[in-house]
Amino acid sequence: MHELGLLTSVVAAVEKAAADADYQVTRVEKVALNVGTMSGAIPEALYGSWPIARENTICSSAELEVNTIPASVHCPNCSKEVEIDEFFALLCPECGMPTGNLAHGREFEISWVEWAKD
Repeated sequence: MHELGLLTSVVAAVEKAAADADYQVTRVEKVALNVGTMSGAIPEALYGSWPIARENTICSSAELEVNTIPASVHCPNCSKEVEIDEFFALLCPECGMPTGNLAHGREFEISWVEWAKD
């Protein structure tokens, strides 16, 4: 389960941002992530790993929100962007031409953080 490692990096990035803030951040209320369906990260595993990753950090009481980004390809032949699933056959569902140009779906990024100062 690599999700714990991913979340450990997220917590480290949030802690760095909190330390670099112009005011004293005392706790993090919520962390929101954008996670693509082709990123390899499983939302359920992220939620399950979150309590461990946040333990004894500024995020110790923070809620996790995972926003799923559907995978899509851009076809250079018909110029359409089409949503795909994990069984995509490398053919554009619109025109049938070969394409593997993933436009979205690999994302794993912090979308926003809600923090507090006491």
